[in-house]
Amino acid sequence: MHEPVKSPQASHRLLTVEAMRRVDAAAIAGGTPGLTLMEAAGAAVAARARALVPESGRMLVLCGPGNNGGDGFVAARLLNEAGYRVDLRLLGERDALKGDAALAAEAWTGPVGAVEAGIPAADLIIDAVFGAGLCRDLEGAARALVEAVNRSGIPVLAVDVPSGIDGDRGAVHGVAVEATETVTFVALKPGHLLQPGRTHCGALHVADIGTGEAAFAAGIAGETRALYRNAPGLWALPRLTAGSHKYTRGHALVLSGPAYRTGAARLAARGALRVGAGLVTMASPASALAENAAQLTAIMLRPCENSDDLDDMLADERLNALLLGPGLGTGPATCDLVAVAANAGRTLVLDADALTSFRSEVRTLARHIRDGEARAVLTPHEGEFARLFSGTEAVAEGLTKVERAARAADIAGAVVVLKGADTVIAAPDGRASINDHGTPHLGTAGSGDVLGGLVAGLLAQGLDPFEAACAAVWLHGDAGLRFGPGLISEDLPEMIPAVLRDLADRA
Repeated sequence: MHEPVKSPQASHRLLTVEAMRRVDAAAIAGGTPGLTLMEAAGAAVAARARALVPESGRMLVLCGPGNNGGDGFVAARLLNEAGYRVDLRLLGERDALKGDAALAAEAWTGPVGAVEAGIPAADLIIDAVFGAGLCRDLEGAARALVEAVNRSGIPVLAVDVPSGIDGDRGAVHGVAVEATETVTFVALKPGHLLQPGRTHCGALHVADIGTGEAAFAAGIAGETRALYRNAPGLWALPRLTAGSHKYTRGHALVLSGPAYRTGAARLAARGALRVGAGLVTMASPASALAENAAQLTAIMLRPCENSDDLDDMLADERLNALLLGPGLGTGPATCDLVAVAANAGRTLVLDADALTSFRSEVRTLARHIRDGEARAVLTPHEGEFARLFSGTEAVAEGLTKVERAARAADIAGAVVVLKGADTVIAAPDGRASINDHGTPHLGTAGSGDVLGGLVAGLLAQGLDPFEAACAAVWLHGDAGLRFGPGLISEDLPEMIPAVLRDLADRA
């Protein structure tokens, strides 16, 4: 198991379905009966349902044939005792229930209806049909039930995950409940954050059901990678002291493309400066210097025609973080620039054209990174990822987004930021995180260039590449959320000071 540089709060750790099974087993082996855990889970669901519906409201509780259904029986009993009108329906036969679920059903003294009877009027539906471990497509009565729930328009509180969602993959097994909120237990699962699962879950709530720290440790002990939800606490931003000055805050170098292709690099450079790099220089062909100078003030300019010029520039060891790619152009010349930067042992951010230039040649890129002992962060979107890792095990069929990013990080010997609505950040040492802090408004030209600049600016200040990537993705998302509709990429760097102030106030 790999621990992050900054120990995150337990709430940041994600549990796979198998890890959650180990947590339950360890808790039971440690003396906590399974029925006690089920009672606690059902009580957490009932408490959230009571927060959503006024007393004496109508609750429709849909139970399945496993332990998820057992949680539903407990919730139904507690809600009934609290004065709610509860209609409980079961998928399957009551006599077929086993173990703790059967015991929970025995404690329910009300009627048990069949799901085939349809969806009656209710203030809230509690979906306790299938949990995170579902691994098959829903068919027959189960599929019809989920479709009826979605058609009903009634708010839904899902237990563990919305029925039909894969807890590890976030995939929809044929059809899935579209929940308003979801209550899960002990920790979030990857499927709560990976799309399309995240969209189906609605607002997420994590309930402590008394498994304990020892059981949690036993659950994650068997994991091959440490997987987290990206959030402050997983990383720490640089802190200024009385002795801080521009040279202690690092010097980021952003390479620009030729004239008329300079905007992406300027966006990146602005992001690097706003996030705290002490100095930022943009290097471009001489033909583009005037174009850049007309729009830059605090960001310095240097001429750079080719890889030899870059090599000479890197004699200055104060240039400690480099961003190559946005608007740089594709082809052998860009490959040469990347090779020089990597062989100089600098910390690198590679995006856009720098990635596409190594189409199907990621092992060549990995060799440059390894031979130069460079630390690197790659920030591809799905198209760039497919081009760069073509023909490798990172694009094998059937992998989750986490698995693809993790394999890519191993191949490249670099942190990989696989961008999207559910951006995944993976490091070669086994750490990975899923980001759910963002907005569709970030889907605008140049947004990714600003993200690359944020990573470079944090790297210049000395952050570990994985932490720098995680922090940059979260800051980028928070800036987008703050601005909202009408966002264009130029707005993002200008939102960063407010984001940083709020984080400092929390610390």
